[in-house]
Amino acid sequence: MSDTTSQPLLRPVRLGALDLPNRVLMAPMTRARATNAELVPTALHAAYYTQRASAGLIVSEGTWVGPDAIGYIHVPGIWTDAQTAAWAQVTDAVHAAGGRIVSQIGHLGALSHPDHLGGRLPVAPSAVNPHEMSYTHDGPKETVTPRALTGAEIAATLDDYRRAAENARRAGFDGLEIHAQGNHFVAQFLNPRLNRRTDAYGGSAENRARLLFDIVETVTDVWGGDRVGVKLSPYWRNGTTFTADEELLADYDQLLKRLGDCDLAYLHLVGPDGGAGGDDTLSAFGRFRAHYRGSVVANLGFTRESGNDLIARGLADAVSFGAPYIANPDLVERFAQGLPLAEGDRGTYYSGGERGYTDYPAAGRP
Repeated sequence: MSDTTSQPLLRPVRLGALDLPNRVLMAPMTRARATNAELVPTALHAAYYTQRASAGLIVSEGTWVGPDAIGYIHVPGIWTDAQTAAWAQVTDAVHAAGGRIVSQIGHLGALSHPDHLGGRLPVAPSAVNPHEMSYTHDGPKETVTPRALTGAEIAATLDDYRRAAENARRAGFDGLEIHAQGNHFVAQFLNPRLNRRTDAYGGSAENRARLLFDIVETVTDVWGGDRVGVKLSPYWRNGTTFTADEELLADYDQLLKRLGDCDLAYLHLVGPDGGAGGDDTLSAFGRFRAHYRGSVVANLGFTRESGNDLIARGLADAVSFGAPYIANPDLVERFAQGLPLAEGDRGTYYSGGERGYTDYPAAGRP
């Protein structure tokens, strides 16, 4: 028997201009299926997203805003007409199945590698090697020291974001999400260990956040704020460069306050690693709520139980699920019926083709 009333996750919600039938969102996930030179989404992408159309909202995999943004293999872009036309086929299929889908747009910055860029150095806020790994066609390689963007190049990058936002609108998406999480481009500007600029985009925490607010202004000029979300991960830790110390968390506190004035559809926030539902997670989302006035989508490691609890406590308006959506295209139905979740095959997460991508059955089906 379906349980659609007692579970907070299954209740409708309005995020900005987005009316959603439930609060179970599909998180953006790189799946490396654009195995063509033009990085164009295919019929396989349309099938994959359509299978998951019962989600309250689908957030697409991160898509590149331009050729200099590329940093992983087989990830689609949204800067060309061919890519835009192919995404329109995806959104048409999702809408025909009764779903809603927004486009996540982004740039990898210093985490890229010359192998992705025709031999060119990656661009970044400053010429500082993040000392991470880049996954190229020849396997993982260590990152290199990137080239610091000039002021004129930052302006050109903002033009890339505008074009991507316009293309997402032409492709029929229901909205847009700005990728500002993890160790990617925008997060590099926010990070004082990687951003050593002395111009208007560096120095103080306010200046380091200038790029994000410029991107927000650029894309909301195309979409309106009520159809734009931003995804951030204040607690991201990786190596020595990304460390969620108290100073950086305090910077994020102020960033969230300022974003509250942008009248966004939602803020998509990644909690601390180590298991959602614990004291650290509750404390983190309590902190987010204290500083951000607006709708919050929670992410990272949530289950049916912990997601319902977080919403019931008033600490989030919706919860996004990543890995559970890989093997459970009918995740909303499984939550409603209290059914167990299938396990995904990690060996096929990024392997290309339909195996481990579109061949997971719904519950009760062969």
